[in-house]
Amino acid sequence: MALSADPETFRADLDPASLLRWRSVVERHWSGTDALLYALGVGAGQQDPAAELRFTTENSAGHPQAVLPTFAALFAADPPPLGDPAAVRHAEQSLRLHRELPVAGTARTTATVTAVHDQGSGALVRVVSRIRDGQGRPLATATAGFFVIGAGGFGGDRAPAPVRTVPVTAPDHEIHYPVPRDQALLYRLSGDRNPLHSDPRVAERAGLPQPLLHGLCTYGYAGRALLHAVPADPARLRGIDARFTAPVYPGTTLTVRIWRRSLGAVFQVVDDTGRVVLDRGMAWLR
Repeated sequence: MALSADPETFRADLDPASLLRWRSVVERHWSGTDALLYALGVGAGQQDPAAELRFTTENSAGHPQAVLPTFAALFAADPPPLGDPAAVRHAEQSLRLHRELPVAGTARTTATVTAVHDQGSGALVRVVSRIRDGQGRPLATATAGFFVIGAGGFGGDRAPAPVRTVPVTAPDHEIHYPVPRDQALLYRLSGDRNPLHSDPRVAERAGLPQPLLHGLCTYGYAGRALLHAVPADPARLRGIDARFTAPVYPGTTLTVRIWRRSLGAVFQVVDDTGRVVLDRGMAWLR
């Protein structure tokens, strides 16, 4: 995870033993309107309003409403308290979809911290959320990693080094998405109210030139690109993994690079400077 703040600025003290005992149980309800707001929050319909009507409207002839698969990441539990929001970065996200998401429903989520890794300059906290529907049937499993700047040095194990998955060959597809300057505010309507994405003072304290785009917003842009390029019906998407490697600022253009595979794809996202902002992306189909 690329950091934009000096670890010495933050001296967070996390108790790994307490974190590993943490458990959260939450219930959330969503409607078709929530699914529409999420689709708009990750850029659906921005370049061509008629291109993604199944995700952005509920009453278009020939386009019955469907839900973007990455919407399931919103059902994950909030992480445990990790200190100053300016010191916390969303570092990685994994999503396994056990079946297609309904347009409306209930998500009952049980979350636990499964690992606290000592990365030296900070701690990597992994949280697994097991999500079931209102009848108790498995819906999705979301695993998130949060890097806490300044919380390392407690003597724990380092996280295993990630395996490179992006090929050296040219991608099969490159899909370009200009990101409006107000996109973080639009995505915020889906429930992530972290001030790091909206308050310039918090961004400044974190050593950033402006508020960040949400990592899960970039993740959602990539998920949309995969549906267009693979191509795949939302019901066929079985899982998406990715690591967030650099900050994304609203106003940039995201380019999603996709290498097709027999049962899915490998992908990567770069910003308009060519910097890799989302790496080691993997997607699987049913």
